[in-house]
Amino acid sequence: MDPVRNPFAPGAGQRPPELAGRDREVDAFDVVLERVARGRPERSLVLTGLRGVGKTVLLGELRSMAVKRGWGAGKVEARPEAGLRRPLSAALHRAIRDLAVRHRAPDRVEEVLAVLKAFVLKANPDGAKLRDRWQPGIDVPAAQGRADSGDIEIDLVELFTEVAELAADVGTGIALLIDEMQDVQPADVSALCAACHELSQSGAPLVVVGAGLPHLPAVLSASKSYSERLFRYVRIDRLARSEADRAVVAPIEREDAEITPAALDALFTISGGYPYFVQSYGKATWDAAVRAEIGDEDVRLAAPEAETELAVGFFGSRYERATPAEREYLRAMAELVEGRDEPAPTASIAEYLERRPSSLSPARDSLIKKGLVYSGERGLIAFTVPHFGRYLLTQE
Repeated sequence: MDPVRNPFAPGAGQRPPELAGRDREVDAFDVVLERVARGRPERSLVLTGLRGVGKTVLLGELRSMAVKRGWGAGKVEARPEAGLRRPLSAALHRAIRDLAVRHRAPDRVEEVLAVLKAFVLKANPDGAKLRDRWQPGIDVPAAQGRADSGDIEIDLVELFTEVAELAADVGTGIALLIDEMQDVQPADVSALCAACHELSQSGAPLVVVGAGLPHLPAVLSASKSYSERLFRYVRIDRLARSEADRAVVAPIEREDAEITPAALDALFTISGGYPYFVQSYGKATWDAAVRAEIGDEDVRLAAPEAETELAVGFFGSRYERATPAEREYLRAMAELVEGRDEPAPTASIAEYLERRPSSLSPARDSLIKKGLVYSGERGLIAFTVPHFGRYLLTQE
């Protein structure tokens, strides 16, 4: 097969494996856009799932859908230990520019930009020298007395209100997409929930779409008890067999090639139906195949190459972030679940390591913050990365 035309290479083909089987989520978001644009009440959306199931790609697709319908749309990737004001302001600035080309009153656009600038300037530390103060690229003076109190909860409500009203002027809305939402700091999570609550009460055309790890609902609930009423939670999981097959067959057929049922069996078994792995093993198999019909022997020959790439780029990059104590904890988890994608009891990990449970809390908490593990329920801990336990068992 021609590696230059590999249909599984990133960016190749018309629809990547990460979007196979996501028609339900895409159709549901289309309904959300329509309802909000018509002034009808609608909850914001939260996508949860393990790494490798395509949440980020799906988030990008939802953003594209909003833009195609004339909405202002901006995307944020949350980072641990980083505040939300700056990245949120950059995302909303992008959304406002989307709307500005359709708005008939430039002065009104500048008024909203002034409020946005006032909001983001509060990200500068008090007492910072002029040369150390960050300036956003907004060429209007900052507003006074609007979104500039310094209280993120108050300011975010006021900012969202202004931006949503601007969108209403042109008959559309605002979509704010937040990736890695579990990494948003507690005070900012609380502010987001409060702002979503306020706008849902008024029917303002602004929707937040968050994506994060499986414990994200617990993060939101811990911030505001009413968060479960604010968001519609959608679990993004591995692909069903039929969806995984479609993700493989469609790009192959576009290149006038074929794949045998035995090869599809082998690809599904080795990938587990996780979209990222479907793409990784599919890419390696295409490169290994020498005939226009891909067989299970091609999958077998390609597997080591795919696993080497995954070990470096997908697993290894995460494993390297762990300290020796954290690696010991991870290895114990892998041993207890025998490499399977299932949770391990924290009490059993302590027993396995012959340590007091309390002495392992720092390592566990740090691994949660690094996004390597999560706790879906009390007393259990699981890997955020599919097949990570299997990978760890291969490490010396």
